[in-house]
Amino acid sequence: MICWATMAKGERNQPARISNRRAMHDYFISAKIECGMVLVGSEVKSLRDGRAQLQEAYGRIENGELMLHGCHIEPYTKASLAYNHEPRRPRKLLVHKRELKKLINETEKKGTTLIPLAIYFKDGRAKLELGVAHGKQQHDKRASIRKKEQDRELRRMQMQRR
Repeated sequence: MICWATMAKGERNQPARISNRRAMHDYFISAKIECGMVLVGSEVKSLRDGRAQLQEAYGRIENGELMLHGCHIEPYTKASLAYNHEPRRPRKLLVHKRELKKLINETEKKGTTLIPLAIYFKDGRAKLELGVAHGKQQHDKRASIRKKEQDRELRRMQMQRR
């Protein structure tokens, strides 16, 4: 039996952070916001196992509420079919009214969308990092790849100097 009090601080089994790495490649992120998520129990357990995908997900404001569409959270394997959830159902996101008004103003601009960047746990609650994004053109993607390669090369040169 493991006693949690005697374990070192970093040894506890930390829940997975699910991130959307493709979003940084395909979009310019102008602002980020942390949202709460309305989930059922089996969704929380699947998220703790790291069994979700954000690649095709997006946020939308509907009837004055912020909703997450297209996020795939796999059904929890140890739950019975009667108590499991639908994997791609729309999920309500929790934000303050003033933040919602800011998001409404931002998304009214042409070419702006809400993209989920990461799902993580903070103080035992599932949180979603949502980004206000503008799509990149192909030449923008090439430029960002070139910049990453230059930064990587610069770090290598600095490491060799030491």
